[in-house]
Amino acid sequence: MTSAHAGSGRALLIATAIGLLVYAAGVALAGFGAIGAATRVAAILLLLWVTVRRRTLTAWTFFAILAGAELGADAPVVAVHFHVLAEIFLRLVRVIVAPLILGTLTTGIAAHGQVKSLGRVALKTLVYFEVVTTLALLLGVVAIDLSRAGEGVVVPAALLAQETPATVGAHTGFESFLLNVFPENLVTAIGDNQILQVAVFAILFGVALALLSEEKRAPLLGVLESLTAAMFQVTKIIMYLAPIAAGAALSYTVGSMGISTLVPLAKLVATFYGAALALVVLVFVPVLMVMRIPVRGFLEAVSEPAAIGFATSTSQSALPLAMERMEEFGVPRWVVSFVIPSGYSFNMDGASLYLSIASIFAAQVAGIHLSVGQQAVMVFTLMLTSKGIAGVPRATLMILLATAASFHLPSAPILMILGVDALIDMGRTALNVTGNCLAAAVVGKWEGLRSE
Repeated sequence: MTSAHAGSGRALLIATAIGLLVYAAGVALAGFGAIGAATRVAAILLLLWVTVRRRTLTAWTFFAILAGAELGADAPVVAVHFHVLAEIFLRLVRVIVAPLILGTLTTGIAAHGQVKSLGRVALKTLVYFEVVTTLALLLGVVAIDLSRAGEGVVVPAALLAQETPATVGAHTGFESFLLNVFPENLVTAIGDNQILQVAVFAILFGVALALLSEEKRAPLLGVLESLTAAMFQVTKIIMYLAPIAAGAALSYTVGSMGISTLVPLAKLVATFYGAALALVVLVFVPVLMVMRIPVRGFLEAVSEPAAIGFATSTSQSALPLAMERMEEFGVPRWVVSFVIPSGYSFNMDGASLYLSIASIFAAQVAGIHLSVGQQAVMVFTLMLTSKGIAGVPRATLMILLATAASFHLPSAPILMILGVDALIDMGRTALNVTGNCLAAAVVGKWEGLRSE
């Protein structure tokens, strides 16, 4: 039975590879009219058969991306009307941002009521999180500034008119920025989707709950945990629309802007994965070497959780296995139990890398030049706002939308990114999982607790 499943899996993998090669050939034959179109359609039909056999959300998303691109290329008049489906998805994503941040950050802090006993480990963990995520953000800025993937993209005036970008310079005043971080009214902050303000309130609220006695904290903490669990379920429901939204977004992009739009999007994907490789080589591996943690042993321990995160695009799905593998690797259970779950709120290495790349890509597409100072402010904003919802599929899309709104960037480039978001999401999720496992190993060794 196992052999049959393995054989079936190999057959599907081979069929997928053939389908992608045939589709690439069809793209290369685009100048030959019907021949190229027929080749691409044949490839899509083969990939549809594979998708039906796999029956996973990731497979359907991949298929929807290719089908959407083909629809946009062959029937642009029809494809442009699918824009509304992508907009509906974005609205549903926006509506869950504030409740998720409020629930996850508050419960994440309040659940560690004995934070004083964690003491030094908690401090070192948070310092490590901030240093590594900031390095990831800065690396993303350097990568997108070098590739300039968003420059030269022509966005239809009708799409840009939906959200006219204001001057970014209005947000560079430190006093104004600092004042806007703190909420004046929680309901207004949630209604206006002011993610920074909601995060600040959640942190204060979580600390206050942690300082209460268990008897007084438990009832409200239970309500917030139920809210968080419910919002995770809402998110799962919404994510069933992700393949439709991805296909609709890409079909609209290709249909309204032409097949050439795929070039900057391909550059964006290549920029992210190039930066991801650089993050592993320039940050993760040196950290392992400096802390004298065996590189090969760590990679073997983290490979399976990272693969699950890559396949499911959900960090949360890899959490139990990641904790188990790190404990087997020699990190004490109590360190693993604190560091890895905390990392799912405060240590989004892959997401941090992507957010800086995608935000500046959106500015490049909109023709907005960001100075070094403005990019620094954006990195600082992303450093604060990228906390709390790492376990949610496409969570970075929520942060990206909120950051774009804060800097008055148009949503049109984000709709473009949505078309290839699934391709990037797998890589950034795997990085998130790997980064959290690395954090557990580092903190354990830092405290002299990790067994050899």
